[in-house]
Amino acid sequence: MQVAELISLRQFRLVERKIDDPGPGEVQVRVQAVGVCGSDLHSYAEGGIGGKPCAYPMVLGHEPAGVVAKLGSGVSGWQPGDRAAFEPALYCYHCRFCMAGRHNVCENLRFLSSPGDPGFFRQYVNLPAGNLLALPPNIGTNEAILIEPLAVALHSMKFGQPKPGETAAVFGAGPIGLLTIAVLKLSGASRVWAIDPVPARRDLARQMGADVSLDPNAVDVVREIRAVDLVFDCAAKGESIRQSIQVARSAGRVVFTGIPSETESPIAFHSWRRKELALFQVRRSNHESEQASDLLSSHLSLFAPLITHTRPLGQIAQAFAQLEQYADGVGKIVIQCS
Repeated sequence: MQVAELISLRQFRLVERKIDDPGPGEVQVRVQAVGVCGSDLHSYAEGGIGGKPCAYPMVLGHEPAGVVAKLGSGVSGWQPGDRAAFEPALYCYHCRFCMAGRHNVCENLRFLSSPGDPGFFRQYVNLPAGNLLALPPNIGTNEAILIEPLAVALHSMKFGQPKPGETAAVFGAGPIGLLTIAVLKLSGASRVWAIDPVPARRDLARQMGADVSLDPNAVDVVREIRAVDLVFDCAAKGESIRQSIQVARSAGRVVFTGIPSETESPIAFHSWRRKELALFQVRRSNHESEQASDLLSSHLSLFAPLITHTRPLGQIAQAFAQLEQYADGVGKIVIQCS
């Protein structure tokens, strides 16, 4: 099978690799489509993410969908050719956090696309059968890659707890920010501000439901927004962390979904303290994939325009360069692996 390996900063190579047959309880899947995530871009352009360096060569990609290819022994309920989205997280299910239902902070978590655990920019993967989610008939394979990032946006809502009629600001109109905007509007938010310096992404934000889109390089964001009930920082870049605290009203909620490039980020402590804000961090998702699939199926016409480009696996280097440069109005790029 073909595999796209990241071998150094901004350098991919395509190699041929063998794959074993699936073991007991496993399913071998043929990966057809994988979305490129902002966290993949961190690894590509910065050599790591969240304080963890890359270990080359490594395989990125954790927003996958495709079809069942082979079944391991003991697997039932699946047949070759069945369409599915694939969960990239492997949990231990027996640590104290798993036992408490907080699987996304599992003490023994393995996340496919991390150093030592190859991701999905390859043609075949063996997965536990429980990591497959059957696709509704109206969701194509390309659209199915939105299930994983949409699950992240839904997980962030558990902290934000948006209420009908509330106002919200979303910093960063990349795919996670755009999905967050859409979910906020579906939740009944009365007014949503989107903040992003890239014109094409501000356009997409309005398409996804933002009432106002602002260029932080052209206007005083804090003065323009003033005080909203709820803030989602899906960028964690530049001034967004400080501004997220400044634009939130007293007793508001601020949810940090984005991952900063820096190991440590300053917080406007006294603004946070005086307002008695509730600040939350998001780590991926926690079994929201089925809800994401249902929401995507019900509102496919709303979410589908987020996908703006597709490229074959052999053009993965061009895809990442396009994303890094925000070229050609790019929103979400899908890599077609087979």
